[in-house]
Amino acid sequence: MTATLPHWDMTVVYPGLESSEFADSFRAMQANIAALQALFDEVVVPQQPAPFDEQTRANVERVLERINAVLEEVGTIEAYIFAFVSTDSRNDTALARLSELQQQESLLSQLMTRFTAWIGSLDVEALIERSPLAAGHSFALRQAKERSAHLMSPIEEALAAELRLTGSSAWSTLNDTFTAQIAVPLDIEGQPAEAPMSVVRNLASHPDRSVRQRAYQAELAAWQRHAVPIAAALNSIKGEVNALARRRGWDSPLDQTLFDASMDREILDAMMNEARASFPDFRRYLRAKARALKLPRLAWYDLFAPLNTGNRSWSFDEARDYILTHFGAYGAPLQQYAARAFREHWIDAEPRAGKQGGAFCMPLRRDESRILANYETNYGGMSTLAHELGHGYHNVRLAARTALQKNTPMTLAETASIFCETLVKQAALKDAGPAARMEILEASLQDQCQVVVDITSRFLFEQQAFERRQARSLSVEEFCEIMLEAQRATYGDSLEERELHPYMWAAKGHYYSGDLSFYNFPYMFGLLFGLGLYAHYQADSEAFKRSYDDLLSSTGLADAGTLAARFGIDLRAADFWRSSLDIIRQDINRFGALVDQDTATER
Repeated sequence: MTATLPHWDMTVVYPGLESSEFADSFRAMQANIAALQALFDEVVVPQQPAPFDEQTRANVERVLERINAVLEEVGTIEAYIFAFVSTDSRNDTALARLSELQQQESLLSQLMTRFTAWIGSLDVEALIERSPLAAGHSFALRQAKERSAHLMSPIEEALAAELRLTGSSAWSTLNDTFTAQIAVPLDIEGQPAEAPMSVVRNLASHPDRSVRQRAYQAELAAWQRHAVPIAAALNSIKGEVNALARRRGWDSPLDQTLFDASMDREILDAMMNEARASFPDFRRYLRAKARALKLPRLAWYDLFAPLNTGNRSWSFDEARDYILTHFGAYGAPLQQYAARAFREHWIDAEPRAGKQGGAFCMPLRRDESRILANYETNYGGMSTLAHELGHGYHNVRLAARTALQKNTPMTLAETASIFCETLVKQAALKDAGPAARMEILEASLQDQCQVVVDITSRFLFEQQAFERRQARSLSVEEFCEIMLEAQRATYGDSLEERELHPYMWAAKGHYYSGDLSFYNFPYMFGLLFGLGLYAHYQADSEAFKRSYDDLLSSTGLADAGTLAARFGIDLRAADFWRSSLDIIRQDINRFGALVDQDTATER
């Protein structure tokens, strides 16, 4: 048994942020970006559409090769720096390196905008037909052609990229650093008198309701005390996104996000309509959970409460072994990858002061990833670990692709993670007795309720925030009221209305990006798409395995609808989304029956 939860190992990349090896690589990256700029000055000249010739083909190929090389280099350095920033927000050296990197990324962003404008001036179809390299990047080139219609003038685009450093990027960094350093006073026996916000939020899964309630109250009080600068960050970021979307000719930030996500309104509407139709079923689940906890109705701080079923504790080592066993039941490549991730210390699992909350997986270099978790010793902690390892497996399958080919939209980024999470869940259900089965179903439904119901509330909040921000900045109180309205519209009467969470807009870092607006509905897409794929796996596992790895390696090569069609899935049809939600409905029915059976036994 591991006494201390693991930290990830970054020394295999560079000895440290202040090492000569890192400094040399950073300087080499700067030189390569400068060389790319010189190449652009030589050959990238936006012009009126002109006849395609061999010189143009050769120029595009040179530029594609250099862009891919630079993007790979920048991606590794960015991940390396972020590994320090995300685990210690007080690391001034890491924050300084991040700021220096952002200066270079601003230059690269300007070059990519020039590249988009240049491709927009070319006959892309002729280029794809006559160049194998271009053909391999056909999706990226066609996307660039379409995106070029939404560019401002070159001078305006360059200015926007420079101002972003002191605009949305700066506000986002401030929010990440500021919220990671919030210390929350606690009056809870057995807990420190003051704890990081991530630790306090983890108490939402404490078995003692009084602890959960006091942690919730302490959390809300802390957000209220610190809300003014957080609201300033949100106002500034949403204001910038609104302005740039308007200047670039998008009807709304949502339309720009849908393009970036490689999907359209018809797909979004089909999914969201079926999600709303499932709310009564999720409310049945929440009422069943209230019965299991012997409560008349859940409060917000009960959403993550464990059931009193003698819950199994999952140590990190036990979670590792279970995941490896059941990844292996699917196939050796998946198991071997996960074993390597544990063996080579790709995972940072310990919650601690200054560390970012939640969990994520980021590509590092070639087929390597790094996984951040704040591990909890319960089924949910094990499930989250399997989920993030799924992201890492996706990165393995993408490793042979170029940087441009690996550019996976958010909608498809959850494909492998949901599938891996589901593999482990189904195995755990098969192994479990009635009490443990109820716990596993509840943990799964808890997550799915977040992804369908709570994600919809976040989507509604963000729609309103963008719309109202067009007129003026919003106050802390207005953000809170919009959040409460969204929670009432989605959770309905399944939660105590007086005990919702008005500060979820402050707690969720997904709102604080100038580059990724509506960082919410893609999670729902990923869940329901992943469940749909798992149903195909159950129907014909061998046929599925022959196609699945290729699908993962192709998520940057086509839009979501085209990739889904490989499995006979029509994303614009309500039937697909309904069938995926039906899988969840079956689990809600099973969970409700187990709760009622358990309640009857107690009587």
